[in-house]
Amino acid sequence: MKKMFLILVAVVWCVSALGQGAGVVTRSSRYSVAETMDRAEAAVKAANGFQIFARVDFQSLAAAQGGNVRPSQLLVFGRGTVLQPLLPQYPVTALDLPLKILAWEDDGGKVMISYNTGEYLAQRHGINGKDDVLKRLTEATALFANGAGE
Repeated sequence: MKKMFLILVAVVWCVSALGQGAGVVTRSSRYSVAETMDRAEAAVKAANGFQIFARVDFQSLAAAQGGNVRPSQLLVFGRGTVLQPLLPQYPVTALDLPLKILAWEDDGGKVMISYNTGEYLAQRHGINGKDDVLKRLTEATALFANGAGE
């Protein structure tokens, strides 16, 4: 029984570790979902060359269909500088572009902010030799997300 428990603990730890390293960064925000997204949107608009493509309010969408979900909003933004270095050789990368930031409320009412890293895109799409582009992608998204939640 003790051996089975240790195996179970090891499996849970491995799955948890894989989830943490999967390329999705999640941090807490001290603001509401709407205010976190307002802050992220303002930062993106103020940045040189970036534009907002969409802001999706999942709670409002669900409510319009008679459903109920916790507050969550997705900001879709970019400036196109990663398209030319990535899409010709890795066209399926377009599934994960433009960049996105998600603000969401967890089960306990705490607001979180999440985004994908460039490392995740590299792993997901088998991207090689584009480390500088992927690093810039991560840095830009992290800058907007971190600023929105702090």
